Amino acid sequence: MEDLKRDYQDAYDSWQVQLRRLHGVLLEGERIAPPLMKGLLNREARAKERYDEARRRLLGLSE
Repeated sequence: MEDLKRDYQDAYDSWQVQLRRLHGVLLEGERIAPPLMKGLLNREARAKERYDEARRRLLGLSE
């Protein structure tokens, strides 16, 4: 159970880092080049997927 909690927390923290970076661009007007924006969107999406998977495992749910 501790591994599940740690995995969940790590995934959540990683997603929040990527989400803050994305919000900097989308909400706060930070400028980045289009190729960097694509990379940022991909990193946020992968981090969210990792978080969703960890959350399901922690809750004992299957996909």
